[in-house]
Amino acid sequence: MASIKTLKLNFSIIIPVYNRPQEIDELLESLTKQDFSDDFEVLIVEDGSSQKSEVIVGKYKNQLHLKYFFKENSGAGASRNYGMQKASGNYFIILDSDVIVPKQYLFEVKKVLENNFTDAFGGPDAAHESFTSLQKAINYAMTAVLTTGGIRGKKQAVGKFQPRSFNLGLSKIAFEKTQGFSKMKNGEDIDLTFRLWVNGFETQLIEKAFVYHKRRSSLKQFFKQTFGFGTARPILNTKYPETTKLTYWFPSLFIIGFAASIFFLLFGYSQLLYFFGFYFLLIFIDSLIQNKDLKVAFLSIITTLTQFLGYGFGFLKSQLFPSK
Repeated sequence: MASIKTLKLNFSIIIPVYNRPQEIDELLESLTKQDFSDDFEVLIVEDGSSQKSEVIVGKYKNQLHLKYFFKENSGAGASRNYGMQKASGNYFIILDSDVIVPKQYLFEVKKVLENNFTDAFGGPDAAHESFTSLQKAINYAMTAVLTTGGIRGKKQAVGKFQPRSFNLGLSKIAFEKTQGFSKMKNGEDIDLTFRLWVNGFETQLIEKAFVYHKRRSSLKQFFKQTFGFGTARPILNTKYPETTKLTYWFPSLFIIGFAASIFFLLFGYSQLLYFFGFYFLLIFIDSLIQNKDLKVAFLSIITTLTQFLGYGFGFLKSQLFPSK
């Protein structure tokens, strides 16, 4: 497959935003602090927001090469595509508006791509020290080996890496071939990854190209997000049956087993509940080791359960009652 591996990398950073001007402020500020000597452009795509970011973006016009676009609301995937169509670079970096970029980010991306070029990459996410306890616990639930198997950035736990849209790179050639993100509301980044593979493009994880990802700020929002992830997986399994795995059923089986353990406890059988108690104890210990905070460790149990409930119920709903 043709690529730009023989050309000089020219980055365009694409950031869709919807009613989050404060997040854009933090993200753009972090981009001004990059230890990176090459020129790069930043494209802000306002997706029909009522709380516009134009004034915030204007603060950085003398510090960054900025382009600001306002369009009718069409969703994050279409906004990313819009930004890539307007970009002048030959390699696009797509970031969510709720991330903060460490100063070495672009340097690490360029270094890896120059040594091992791929037409797409993904990076991990981490919790910044300024995040709330709940945000740190949500980050743990989404990234820990004990909760997700480390599929979002633990290199030793993954095979063929599936980039996620909060921190994703894509060459212009790959975008033009695949036409970017589909109209899927959830799982559009995984759908793009599968289409990249079908078209012969390679993906990779760049471990040191991590971002600080705030994610959702409440358990209700986190449940809604993971529910959406769960509903997307059976749709992807139908579109790409060769990618189906039994492990995708795990959250649903987990919540069914957890409910069964509580039911059996009512009749004096507690053995099954001991298994879940031991698992949550492991979550607490692992989070405590990683975060060194008792509150975050306790909240990690709650966010892990919330994640399983959201994803598990979403998966079952989509599997048993597929959308027409």
